[in-house]
Amino acid sequence: MRSSESKIVSREKLKSLVADHKKHHQTVVFANGCFDILHVGHVRYLEAARQKGDVLIVAINSDASVRDLKGLGRPVLGENARARLVAALRAVDYVVIFNEQSVSSLLRDLLPDVHAKGTDYSADTVPERAIAKELGIQVAIVGDPKNHSTRALLTSLRKAPHG
Repeated sequence: MRSSESKIVSREKLKSLVADHKKHHQTVVFANGCFDILHVGHVRYLEAARQKGDVLIVAINSDASVRDLKGLGRPVLGENARARLVAALRAVDYVVIFNEQSVSSLLRDLLPDVHAKGTDYSADTVPERAIAKELGIQVAIVGDPKNHSTRALLTSLRKAPHG
């Protein structure tokens, strides 16, 4: 079994790895997110994404892009810690950290077969739906209903009595 650290790769290395997997006719699935505090919804999302193919790549927002998306005080965990936690999941084959607000350039670079998004999206609301269509990438909505979030978890922790 590979170590979680060995699953974290650069974008350039990942391009080569994806090409090798495709040469062997393996279906490559791409998922992405902030994964600020790993919770059961993340695990279910990634396990369901993995079921869509042979190889699962997870792109994690950099600290700067999480701050831009979520605001001050986020992320709670730094990008390297978040990458290690996600990489430790059995369903995940590779993790890459990205700085952009959108994964469109990663989709162009990697050309996965499937772009998996969580159930907080529909086929019509996936931000990268146009680029996926242009590139021939299937979009799959996966995971359990979105009834948990890092934001809700943080709110709950802040309200909890300290002691």
